[in-house]
Amino acid sequence: MKKPEYNKDSFAHWTELFVRFRDLDALNHVNNAVFNTYFEEARINFINEIPEFQASMSEGKSFMLVHLELDYIRPIEFHETLLIGTSVEEYGNTSIKGFQAIYSKGDAELKAIAKTTGVWFDLEAQKPTSLPEIKDRDKYLYKIPDNG
Repeated sequence: MKKPEYNKDSFAHWTELFVRFRDLDALNHVNNAVFNTYFEEARINFINEIPEFQASMSEGKSFMLVHLELDYIRPIEFHETLLIGTSVEEYGNTSIKGFQAIYSKGDAELKAIAKTTGVWFDLEAQKPTSLPEIKDRDKYLYKIPDNG
C-alpha cells in the first residue's frame, strides 16, 4: 500500500481524535484492534458529511464494511492527538473503495493506512443496493500530491 506523507489537500475529510487511556495495551501503545475503531469513526464522520448518503440512510440504507486491509506503520501512544484522513479511491455500482491514513497531529508522522470496501446496503431488503447519485463525487476522491 502507498504510504502517503501528510498533505491536508490529499484527503477529502479529516477527523481529529484523542488517544484515551483505555485504548492502550500492556506495552502502553494503542492496541492494534483500536486502530480499526479509529478508522471506523473517521469513515462514519466522512459518510455523514455527504448529503446524498444522509438522505439515503433516512430511507433505510447503510454501508456494510466487507473488506479491510490495514498496515500498521508506527505505534500510537497515550496523549497523542491523531488526524485521520479519509477519501474515496473508487466508486462502484453498489460499493465504494476507500483509502485512509492516521497521522500524529504533533509531527505529522504516519501511523497507519487502511483500504476498505463498503457496500451500500438496503436494511429492509437485506441486500446490496445502488449507491445514491452523488453530486460532485470527484471532490471526495483521494488526490495524489503533485510531488508524489
